[in-house]
Amino acid sequence: MKIGIDLGTRNTVVFIPKKGVVLQEPSVVAVDLDENKILAVGKEANEMMGRTPDAIRVYRPMRDGVIADFRVTQAMLHYLINKVAGRVKFFKPELVISVPAGITSTERRAVIEAGMNAGAKAVYLCKEPILAAVGAGIPIHSCSGNMIVDIGGGTAEVAVISLGGIVNFQSLRVAGDKMDSAIADYVKRKHNLAIGDQTTEEIKINIGTAMPDKEPKVLEIRGRDLISGLPRNIKITSNEVSESISDVLVEIVQTIKNVLRDTPPELSADIMDKGMVLSGGSSLLRNLSELVTQSIGVPCTVADNSLLCVAKGTGAVLENLEFYKKSIMNKK
Repeated sequence: MKIGIDLGTRNTVVFIPKKGVVLQEPSVVAVDLDENKILAVGKEANEMMGRTPDAIRVYRPMRDGVIADFRVTQAMLHYLINKVAGRVKFFKPELVISVPAGITSTERRAVIEAGMNAGAKAVYLCKEPILAAVGAGIPIHSCSGNMIVDIGGGTAEVAVISLGGIVNFQSLRVAGDKMDSAIADYVKRKHNLAIGDQTTEEIKINIGTAMPDKEPKVLEIRGRDLISGLPRNIKITSNEVSESISDVLVEIVQTIKNVLRDTPPELSADIMDKGMVLSGGSSLLRNLSELVTQSIGVPCTVADNSLLCVAKGTGAVLENLEFYKKSIMNKK
């Protein structure tokens, strides 16, 4: 059995060849500290976030696209494999797991080890930009240059791909999570209101925008007043959200510029013709492609189903494992 896993900071997506995406859950685990055991994983654990007593701790074991808590990540992988493999437990599955392009060798080893300990027969690691490009339908083996910008929860990966390999890239550990904390800081500073992670995410999804709107959208949110300590409702506009995350977006745009600056002229010409492709959950931020196009002068489009691009890429790799083994993966 073969399983592809997009092990993201915010969401983990599991892909099985011929079945497609079989599981999409938040990368969250709830642990009972007294008994040192795992209570819930995924959606169930995510619902507990910010609502638990002292004895229960809710973790996000991935930070900035890499493993921050080894034991909890291993337990999460174990849970996912069991959930999708079900009763076919006699066969250990082969895993293809996505990792950021800028991952260190220690971080690589941690992912391989977590996968093997969770019950895999073999673990192949694949670089996210390559998987995102494959999943977005970019012909990565052609000899023309393609640029992919994969913006997830923990990392933004910008890469130029040609002939099946990465020509140059930059991996920035600034993405969706940083946008969330920027929104929460802004609400705290401007409105004296403390809000939780779920409220922040709701603001970003419902009214978040990369560029100010002519007619701003408004959302009513609830939080804790920092002065009186009591619950309070406020209204926040999409333009305030745009202002709060502008620094994060400037960093991402700057990284794209840096990568373009170091790209060979022939490939730059290809990218000017075709434009670049945005993928990953955070690329769904409204008006982001327009902001990138305006700032850089290169056309920019968002991939179809951008949240699932990396998972679909793992599926394509699994279906042609022999073909891809040579070009992009190191097997343990």
